[in-house]
Amino acid sequence: MARPRRSALDSESLRRMKVGFVLLVGLSGGMMALQGGASLLVIGLATLTGLVAGGALLWYLTWVAR
Repeated sequence: MARPRRSALDSESLRRMKVGFVLLVGLSGGMMALQGGASLLVIGLATLTGLVAGGALLWYLTWVAR
């Protein structure tokens, strides 16, 4: 009996890609603050702000793609 074909992007892969996208945007904000010589507090705030921005950007991109 043949196995049913899985789509190229199943729900688990898509979820991982979304989490990776948000983390990439968030960590890039923290890395930019680190490169600029910011304090630990500012690095944390930049990372948190980047994570929020990444989530908002992901929401917008999925909304536009529908």
